[in-house]
Amino acid sequence: MAGREYPDSPRVGVGAVVLREGRVLLVRRGVAPASGLWAIPGGGLELGETLREAAEREIMEETGITIRAGEPVFTCDVCHRDDDGRVRFHYVIVDLAADYVSGEVLAADDALEARWVAPEEIENLPATKTTIRLLNQIGFLPPLPE
Repeated sequence: MAGREYPDSPRVGVGAVVLREGRVLLVRRGVAPASGLWAIPGGGLELGETLREAAEREIMEETGITIRAGEPVFTCDVCHRDDDGRVRFHYVIVDLAADYVSGEVLAADDALEARWVAPEEIENLPATKTTIRLLNQIGFLPPLPE
């Protein structure tokens, strides 16, 4: 996605929450702002795409999995500033529920790794805060302590 660093306006990101046999599909990001961290797979919305089309395309590009995207289940905004206070990244992210259709997981595009992850494995993975919040909100993980 062109202009991801130091954008002139917020970028729209889209992801898909894909559950299969009690596990969730996650990727380890290979690019900033979440480089090295595990997260819901997804990427940037392209001009003329619907959220569903973008989620289906991005999950195929990053993981090799074919999905059928559904309704939004989580939204957030991510804004990172550099040491001078300038906005380096700003995303509004919409994550959709999705059904697994077919394929074997294979990390590609900007994902360093991709795999199905069980709830008990999450605590041992460096995951983004928003991924943990999302997985708590949808009931995949136990509620966060108050």
